[in-house]
Amino acid sequence: MRAAAILVVAGLGACTGTEERRAPVATAVRPAPPPAAPAYTGPVLGPDGSCTGPAPTGAAAIEPGIGECDLVRLKGKPPTDVLVGEGRAGREVQVLYNEPGAKELYFFVNNRLDRVVK
Repeated sequence: MRAAAILVVAGLGACTGTEERRAPVATAVRPAPPPAAPAYTGPVLGPDGSCTGPAPTGAAAIEPGIGECDLVRLKGKPPTDVLVGEGRAGREVQVLYNEPGAKELYFFVNNRLDRVVK
């Protein structure tokens, strides 16, 4: 019986020690801010289809990555219609050309040709 009492007292003594146990502190994690829209350079098309500056002469063919004004220069005529807006990725422009027998729609994101629908 005495041995059992010693075990109980020893067990209770462990509970009254000086070591403090605390629950882990929760830390708030802020979500990362959305990435900034990439900047675009060079002249761009206005809603009327005209360039805001001199058209660059770097692009030799209509291919992904060319600028809006490069397209107009390479086509050799103003577009039928231009839609300018802002989207998640930044500046978004749709350029329409009515060609004989077909329509061509060019999609630009931040002054770079993204895709073509013919």
